Amino acid sequence: MRFLHCSDVHITEDYFALPLHKLGWRRWVALVELTAGGRAKAYRHAQHTLSAIAREGQAPGVDHFILSGDLTAYALEGEFRAARAALGPLVQQPSRCTVIPGNHDVFTPGAHQSGRFAQHFGHLLESDLPEYRREGAFPFVRLVGEGAAVVGLCSARPLPTPGLSYGTVGPAQLEGLAALLTDPRLDGRAILVVVHHAPRNASDHADGWHHGLRDADALLKLLPGPRFAVLHGHIHQRYHHPATQDRPHLFGAGSSTQAGREGYWLIDVEGGVVVGGTKHSPVL
Repeated sequence: MRFLHCSDVHITEDYFALPLHKLGWRRWVALVELTAGGRAKAYRHAQHTLSAIAREGQAPGVDHFILSGDLTAYALEGEFRAARAALGPLVQQPSRCTVIPGNHDVFTPGAHQSGRFAQHFGHLLESDLPEYRREGAFPFVRLVGEGAAVVGLCSARPLPTPGLSYGTVGPAQLEGLAALLTDPRLDGRAILVVVHHAPRNASDHADGWHHGLRDADALLKLLPGPRFAVLHGHIHQRYHHPATQDRPHLFGAGSSTQAGREGYWLIDVEGGVVVGGTKHSPVL
């Protein structure tokens, strides 16, 4: 079985064509990152690139498409609409597509409180084992074929100020994950856990306190060995830390639509075990 994993596509509106008074102060601060920081230029073609990746996700031999958060630049309604359009027919196929929110998708309290992500992608949060949900839709489970399951977690929460971008899965979701891992319906299946924030950075260390996954160790402890993989984004670097006896595979998808760094993982499962992955670039 084969899974396509991408992340951090950051579909970006033309912010200077929008009424500034409607953006809110958090996005005013973000305008510095968009302009001086170069983010707007880096993601100018993000929608086109995501469309190309989504087409490759529908190719023969790809069993499931996974996007581990940050569909948007700063959680504007138009950005969500454009991300959904870019995914094309995949977005109508929950059996073939898993999408979770990232911190940029809950960038403002308003976006979070209105459930803006769920308005566009909530149908992809349905679970084949709904009895294990503990916090809204999470964790959800998607059974893929006979040999794998995808588990979606949410680590993205509104934070008090721009500049902070850490995440937390939380005890409720971790308890639900621990419970579902004992379900006999998952016996013999590889388990691919999708979360936005990185349990480890590219150097295989814990990420910074202001940016990392606060309960990474508690998550990894539940997932020992090559039967398991954690697929994440957030850190805009593409890397793989192979599984050990005590820890799962870790696949960081990088920023899949960033100009000059476009790409994604194809992750292979055989015999109920994650056997590895290969980096690919989309045909643009």
